[in-house]
Amino acid sequence: MSAVEPHLRHPEKAHRPDNPVPRKPAWIRVKAPVSAEYNETRRLMRDLKLNTVCEEAACPNIGECWAKGHATVMILGSVCTRACAFCNIATGRPDQLDPHEPQHVAEAAGRLGLSHIVITSVDRDDLDDGGARHFAETIRAVRAASPDTTIEILTPDFKNKPGAVEIVVEARPDVFNHNLETAPRLYPSIRPGARYFTSLQLLSRVKELDPTIFTKSGIMVGLGETAEEVGQVMDDLRAADVDFMTIGQYLQPTPKHARLDRFVTPEEFQSYERIGRGKGFLMISASPLTRSSYHAGADFEKMKANRLAKLAAASGSIDLIALAQGA
Repeated sequence: MSAVEPHLRHPEKAHRPDNPVPRKPAWIRVKAPVSAEYNETRRLMRDLKLNTVCEEAACPNIGECWAKGHATVMILGSVCTRACAFCNIATGRPDQLDPHEPQHVAEAAGRLGLSHIVITSVDRDDLDDGGARHFAETIRAVRAASPDTTIEILTPDFKNKPGAVEIVVEARPDVFNHNLETAPRLYPSIRPGARYFTSLQLLSRVKELDPTIFTKSGIMVGLGETAEEVGQVMDDLRAADVDFMTIGQYLQPTPKHARLDRFVTPEEFQSYERIGRGKGFLMISASPLTRSSYHAGADFEKMKANRLAKLAAASGSIDLIALAQGA
């Protein structure tokens, strides 16, 4: 009698040829998470039956973030309906929605004493609204339980889900993040279930609905994109009035995932930051270990300060013009 085949985390990738996973350079290696604070955060997530993208996506920063009590909660289950070539989150038939999840997220925010929380999700193409109402319920639950906690969401693209983005925006998160992930040329191989301009339109629509909400998006590098393509993505995001861009190194999770083209050097990341600042982002974070929610709370405070400074500068310019015209 043969042994039962274990459940495959990525069944759609099983037939693919292996891509060797290269050894990480010194500037990317991180220490294994062992702190007592890390274990406390992990226990809380288990007690409340919450998923985290930190674990599911094998984030390299989990030790640092969880030691500070910062965890990015992943709602709508632990199984994604997409099959992105870069992503380590399980794919297949999705979980049933947990009606208590919004309250559990709110409880976690309170027990961790979070001043800023990041809430993300799997893709749920099976739901008529893509999970938008669940996002809105979670935002409202956190607001009710922790009024002083600022809320950042990282959503799917809500492709072919009319009205979904409006539902989420109406709940008024402080930051609306949706990642482009890579350059448009690489979408067919890296993000085949998504469309580059659908994602751009979502970000633009958020600003149309509520210009006060900060918008944010990120990409990975090291997948074969060129510096010129990264610059074009920056321009596209600024055209959509996106406030904050993140750029981080792609790390290949397994031999079955998209092949790592190269490790981008710290100097190249610094160059991307300089270019991004010149293009007018309120904030840009580019480094090998940058991820969407890495240092999200501190970056949110900086982004707010930068917006106020920009508005003050614009107001001063208007006053000067008015004085000159009056003269």
